[in-house]
Amino acid sequence: MVGGKTAGERIFNLTTVAIMIILMVVTLYPFWFSLISSLNSGADLARGPVFLLPREFTIGSWTAVLSDPGIMKALWITASRTLIVTAVSIFYTAMFAYAFSRSYLRGKKFYVVIGFMSMYFSGGIIPSFMLMNWLGLYDHYLVYILPALFGGFWNVIIFNANYKALPEALFESAKMDGASEFRIFLQIVIPLSKPVLAALGVFTAVGVWNDYGTTLYFTQSNDLQTLQYMILRLIQSNRAVENMMSMQGTNLAVSSLLNGTQGQGPVTAQTIELAAMVIASIPMIIMYPFAQKFFVKGVLVGSVKG
Repeated sequence: MVGGKTAGERIFNLTTVAIMIILMVVTLYPFWFSLISSLNSGADLARGPVFLLPREFTIGSWTAVLSDPGIMKALWITASRTLIVTAVSIFYTAMFAYAFSRSYLRGKKFYVVIGFMSMYFSGGIIPSFMLMNWLGLYDHYLVYILPALFGGFWNVIIFNANYKALPEALFESAKMDGASEFRIFLQIVIPLSKPVLAALGVFTAVGVWNDYGTTLYFTQSNDLQTLQYMILRLIQSNRAVENMMSMQGTNLAVSSLLNGTQGQGPVTAQTIELAAMVIASIPMIIMYPFAQKFFVKGVLVGSVKG
C-alpha cells in the first residue's frame, strides 16, 4: 500500500497515508464523540466525557428526541423544504444556464453583469426582511421555497461549463429534426448532465438542510421551525442556564431551573442536544454514498478538455 521503487518514494507514500489517516480521524471523531455521548447516561456524562465507547449505554435521549412532536415536526419541515428546493432549484437553474450557454441569446452581456454582481453584493437582512414582508411570505412556509428557487450564478457557471463540453452537433441534429429548445433541454441536455446535476444537488441539499437563518429572520411561528433552528435553541438554552448558574451559584430559583432543564438522570439537556445533532446529520451522511459515483465527475466538469 505504501510501497515504492526508491526510499524517497516509500517515505513519501508512507507520509501521505499517515497524513490522510490523521485527517480522517480529525474529521470523523467529532461525529463519533457526539454519537457515543448521546448514547451515554447524562448523569454519568456530567462526571467526565467519554472518548471511545459509552460508559453507561442508554437510548433515552434518542427516544426523547424522536418522540418529541415539536422536533419531529421540525424534521418534517426541514426534509420537505430540502427535497422541494433541491429538485426545483436544480431544474430551474439548469434551464436558465442552458439558455445562458447559447451563443445566440440576446442581451447575454447584460445577464453576465447582473449575474456577477449578485455573486458579490446582496441587499442585506433588513431589505430582505422588508421584501419578504411586502410579498406576504413572512411567517409562511413558502418563504423557504420561493426565494431559493434560483441556485445562484455560481451554479450557472458550473452548468455552463458542462453544457459547453457537449458536442454542438447534438444540438444541430436535434434542431434539424424539428426539436424545440425545451425538448432539447429535457431529452438531450438533462440526460447528459447527470454528474453535474448530482454534484450540485448534493451541495444544494446540504446548504438547505443546514440553513437556520431563514427560520431565524423570516418566521416566528412554532409550526415553521426547522430542525437546525431547534438545535440552535437547545444549545442556546443550555448555555444560558449554565451561565446563570455560574453567576448565581446560591440562587435557589436558578438552581431549580438548571435541574429542571438539565435533569439528573440518564437524559439531560446535553445528551438531548447531542442526540438531536447526530440525528440531524444522518440524512446528509446517508445521501453522499448514493451520489458519490456522480460526485467526482460533476465537480471536475470543465476542468479537463479533450
